[in-house]
Amino acid sequence: MANLKDIRTRIASVKSTQQVTSAMKMVSAAKLRKAQDAIIQMRPYADKLNEILSNVSGNLDSDVENKYAERKNKDRILIIAITSNRGLCGGFNSNVVRRTSELLSVTFKEQSKKSKVDVIAIGKKAVDGLKSKGIIVTNSYLDIYEKLSFASVSEIAQSVMDSYAQGTYDHVELVYNQFKNAAVQNLVNEQFLPVKINRTNGVKSRKGKMQSSYLFEPSKQEIVVNIIPQSLKIQFFKAILDSVAAEHGARMTAMHKATDNAFELIRELKLNYNKARQASITNEILEIVSGANAMKS
Repeated sequence: MANLKDIRTRIASVKSTQQVTSAMKMVSAAKLRKAQDAIIQMRPYADKLNEILSNVSGNLDSDVENKYAERKNKDRILIIAITSNRGLCGGFNSNVVRRTSELLSVTFKEQSKKSKVDVIAIGKKAVDGLKSKGIIVTNSYLDIYEKLSFASVSEIAQSVMDSYAQGTYDHVELVYNQFKNAAVQNLVNEQFLPVKINRTNGVKSRKGKMQSSYLFEPSKQEIVVNIIPQSLKIQFFKAILDSVAAEHGARMTAMHKATDNAFELIRELKLNYNKARQASITNEILEIVSGANAMKS
């Protein structure tokens, strides 16, 4: 059994750690409220806009050029891994890295063998995690969270959209944690480009053919040029907001568990301290009694 001084030192150390984890939990809880409000307000708008975007894309005439439409070949792939810049949030970051690795080794295995898959990392932990697995990061964005705004995220989205429009990539996949609640984050990988098309929208005419339920104003060409790119930027911004809220939820949960574990460890250490102290007192009494008996004899 460790001596009393070692146990006291250990208790003091764990108490100090407990104070830090408790403070981090409260800070994450405060940040979570703001991030949660942002994604809850954004999500219904973004989801509905995505639904309209999908339906409108399916109703565009074949003579209207949509540079974000689906292509026959899925040859060049871009994967965008979204994590945080900081750790201490459980498996939040490592899950994204692991899913990205799985996409490279399973889903896009053939393209990966031909070195036709690029990876963009958003967040420092994505860069570090991917490099540790031997995955080459084509580009990274580490400062985006310092002053997160739609304008800053739009620049990244526009760069990705331009690469797709120019034919650099045929498919773009997002990998991130989707916020559900403070304790649960859903790891998702979803298609960003090409635009998913819903061809079942509309009503049937008397001849049984599908007719569009949309009246296009302004022209369809103007919709392609302006509305579709703006909608894609909003979808990208929603993914970032989801990730930010999920990060704070994951960190708050991790720090809550760490604080509870520290409390249990302190309780066990105090129990061991009391046992050691009792054993020390008992030994001292035995030594006194033995000494007294020796003097009598």
